[in-house]
Amino acid sequence: MAQGKEDAERRESLRILHVMRAPLGGLFRHVADLARAQAADGHHVGIVADSLTGGEAAARVFEYLSPALALGVTRFPMRRLPHPGDLVAAWRVARLVQRLAPDIVHGHGAKGGLYARLPALAPTLFPKPAHRPVRAYTPHGGSLHFRSNAFSGKVFFAAERIMGRVTDLMPFESDYARRRFIEAVEAPRALAPVVYNGLAPEEFTPARPVSEAADFLFVGEIRAAKGLAELLEAFAVLPTHLTLALVGSGPDESAFRELSRRLGLSDRVRFLDRMPTREALRCGRILVVPSRAESLPYVVLEGIAAKAPIVATRVGGVPEIFGNQAHRLVPPKDADALAAAMRSMLKMGCEEREALADQMAQFVKSRFTLASMNDGVLQGYRAALASTRAAALPENAPEEWEP
Repeated sequence: MAQGKEDAERRESLRILHVMRAPLGGLFRHVADLARAQAADGHHVGIVADSLTGGEAAARVFEYLSPALALGVTRFPMRRLPHPGDLVAAWRVARLVQRLAPDIVHGHGAKGGLYARLPALAPTLFPKPAHRPVRAYTPHGGSLHFRSNAFSGKVFFAAERIMGRVTDLMPFESDYARRRFIEAVEAPRALAPVVYNGLAPEEFTPARPVSEAADFLFVGEIRAAKGLAELLEAFAVLPTHLTLALVGSGPDESAFRELSRRLGLSDRVRFLDRMPTREALRCGRILVVPSRAESLPYVVLEGIAAKAPIVATRVGGVPEIFGNQAHRLVPPKDADALAAAMRSMLKMGCEEREALADQMAQFVKSRFTLASMNDGVLQGYRAALASTRAAALPENAPEEWEP
């Protein structure tokens, strides 16, 4: 009988609403992949996102996803920093929840988590849903990157503790994120499994460099937190015949172009426009991820899956991706250590580099897949649903009673 109940729960089609702010970067990729996989499993899925960010790239992704999303795509303006307009955004999400009646409202990132959970914290101020949905929240780094002793950190972590009172599920994308949350905020009151980000099967094929590929490659947002200052300083002390390609765009691009010029690297560093990661990986022979802070970066997963030799910093969940090769990671904000690691990778023979890349790709394939990510999140949803339904049962009700 228990087995039959489990099978019935697995077959139950869920109504799932994902709430996020900016449709950019790894968080957006995570939500898009999860929504696509859940819809393919027969669930009714929708996405709420900011309408002011993402540009044409986000519009194309939403256009591709929309036919599969039974609960649709809803976009309206959302602010990055705390703002009185957050109350309006949360009200609009609450109204949507009332209309769509999802079983799960899953907030992603600090703002997505706020909009998904604030209506439950102050129910008299917001439209009330016909039935109580499970409130899920995945930080994706977000507020966890603040320093605990800074005023901003204290404010955000206090907000996280308050929001924790109305959170049923917190699927963390790395063990690092869960440990950091416990250290900075508190032990979650909600169910808190670790569910790793994952890749699709077709991403586990080599992305061979083109003939004119640079010796080193950076792929990502062009901003200080990605460690580009350290990368340029490290590259400046390497042999002058080497080249570096920086693929992406971001708020600090002009500053890093100027730093490249001041370091005398203008002839050796190429700034390339943003492009799909797999295409970008063909623009260089050794991928460098010099981030100062991360949670579980997709670019590291994608690079390793595509069998690109990689140099990266020991931040966030990156050691979890590297597995038994985590000793190769270098400290963040250390240009000398980064330069030494880049030299070491250059000195490896081609066969040794390929063997290392193959070994790391096999490790990533064993635990960072889209299927395992989708299954893990769905298991969390069902466990949280079972818990909230059990809590809604009146005392002494028979087991088969349904509210």
